[in-house]
Amino acid sequence: MRRRASLRTLLAACLAVHVGCYVVERGDTRVNNHVLREQNLVLEERAENSVHSLIKVTESTSTTIPAPQCVLPPGMAEEIQGYQEVVDRVIDYVTTGDFKGQVYSHLANLVDTFGPRMTGTGELEAAIDWMVEQSIAENLDNVHTEDVQVPHWVRNNESAWMTLPRLKQLHIMGLGSSVGTPPQGITADVLVVKSFDELKKQGLKAAGKIVVFNPTWESYGVTVQYRSQGASEAAKVGAVAALVVSITPFSIASPHTGQQYYSVENKIPVASVTLEDAAMMERMQARGQNITVKLIMGAKNYPDTISRNTVAEILGTHQPKETVLVSGHLDSWDVTQGAMDDGGGMMMSWAALVVMRKLNIRPRRTVRAVLWTGEEQGLHGGIEYFKRHQHDHEQFQLIMESDSGTFTPQGISFSGTPEATCIMEEVLKLFHRINATQLTNPMTGGPDIAVWEKLGVPTGGLKNDNSRYFWYHHSYGDSLIVEDPDVLDRCLALWTSVAFVLADIRERLPHQQDLNHLEAGSG
Repeated sequence: MRRRASLRTLLAACLAVHVGCYVVERGDTRVNNHVLREQNLVLEERAENSVHSLIKVTESTSTTIPAPQCVLPPGMAEEIQGYQEVVDRVIDYVTTGDFKGQVYSHLANLVDTFGPRMTGTGELEAAIDWMVEQSIAENLDNVHTEDVQVPHWVRNNESAWMTLPRLKQLHIMGLGSSVGTPPQGITADVLVVKSFDELKKQGLKAAGKIVVFNPTWESYGVTVQYRSQGASEAAKVGAVAALVVSITPFSIASPHTGQQYYSVENKIPVASVTLEDAAMMERMQARGQNITVKLIMGAKNYPDTISRNTVAEILGTHQPKETVLVSGHLDSWDVTQGAMDDGGGMMMSWAALVVMRKLNIRPRRTVRAVLWTGEEQGLHGGIEYFKRHQHDHEQFQLIMESDSGTFTPQGISFSGTPEATCIMEEVLKLFHRINATQLTNPMTGGPDIAVWEKLGVPTGGLKNDNSRYFWYHHSYGDSLIVEDPDVLDRCLALWTSVAFVLADIRERLPHQQDLNHLEAGSG
């Protein structure tokens, strides 16, 4: 019992702090304390019931690691540099050889054939079946799936019209897990606020109104609190619905969806609204004009259903029980192809194994690809995998995930011991040809894997030039046109080679040992 309680506490604390604060926007590591408190409460409850959800915040506020005083084990620098020929072979094969453009072609086939891959849909399950078939066709090892319980939320028809001070259609997207409106909709006056503090000050005015949150964009990690908790905060002051400005710094009248979490019994409908419409309503309110909106949302929450993580491997030659894991999530929101979030990262992780197989390079340790399910609604695939396999944490050499875009690769973001960091720094010297030698700390772009850091496992993410990531994130704009085939090839070359080298070197990456007492706490 003590061990179970420790695991529940670990999951809640780790996910709230390591994932809830996890951002792809650069230069701002602040996270609102209110959000962390709310997330901790939500996560503790869900950990108790083994049903976990958490906002995926993907921000890259990592910093370049200053040159450490590295003292590698004798001969290790020479061993690592000895992989230059293999790395160059992978780079040539993927960027100019027979595999050029193949990862893009596979991604195009996926998004064109199956479209959006929302949990609870046949499209997601068919896409999973297809990835299994492709894995078997490529002669990958130990191909299988692992069941995951996931939410089933359906958007259905939705619309919003401003009827005063003039008639105008508002572009909206319901937020994940939102309740719907009555069939006739909700018609109410609007109160626009910039922050939760302003909402509290204006609380008496909010009763019976539709609250519109129009905060100033600071970063994804700061601003996403209005999406995740806006409906609950508005409900506390008597609002009948909420509209939240899309969590993006740029818009062409494009709403962006995402997950939200109720922390109140009185659940009210909530949707995102475009930057343009939110700013317009704020200006109208400042002029003293009354604003009325009619909101119709057919959203429904159904009982949880079963989806699957997809697993494939290249078995190691000498230490097959030790593993380098590469990953990305296969699911997407219902309004997007999910080519960027996270089709590119997912397909790249799968293709890394295919490249190794085709080049007949088999490392001493196993390389495993896991294609997560249920990431968008709360990291369900990642959490279930952790629950099933956390006892094997000492067998993981490195766990990597790419979920912050596959734009121009720059290197690897990394979390690990100083000794492991020195090893990774030496490995990245192999990628001067494609200008991808940067090592940053901490790991970013891996919301499904951050939980493993609490057990001391080194983690890595793809560092890439993703400054426009949130322009397309969770919107209709996340389509294949965002991906560049040549850039995706360079990302794949880096990802494949890092996984291979770390799986093949003789030295084991040191693990943090500070929380390994959890294993000894059973009984």
